Amino acid sequence: MGSVASRLNVRVQNGVTRIEFVDRNILDETNIAQIGEELGRIIDSQVNPKLLICFKAVEHLSSAALGTLITVNNRVRAKDGQLRLSDIDPQIYEVFVITKLNRLFHIHETADKALASFS
Repeated sequence: MGSVASRLNVRVQNGVTRIEFVDRNILDETNIAQIGEELGRIIDSQVNPKLLICFKAVEHLSSAALGTLITVNNRVRAKDGQLRLSDIDPQIYEVFVITKLNRLFHIHETADKALASFS
């Protein structure tokens, strides 16, 4: 078993890389590290990355996962890219509000609204 199963479903739609999580709970350090690496590879492979991260299936997110998202956001911005988040569960969104991360990220109710917001 050389390769590790991907923790992400990735597809490109109208020039935007749309990413959904395989896991309902993003709590495990190893998985979070793997997600960070996978997202890093996607960002590195694009000139001006346009990423939409959809949280539709996600029920729980650890603070380490939030840290990874901040890193991803910084890497996308460093490459003049754009990052959008969508379909965040209300309980998880509450954490974004408490940590003021809702001001850092462009968060949309649905993936369609997020896709429409890319310039």
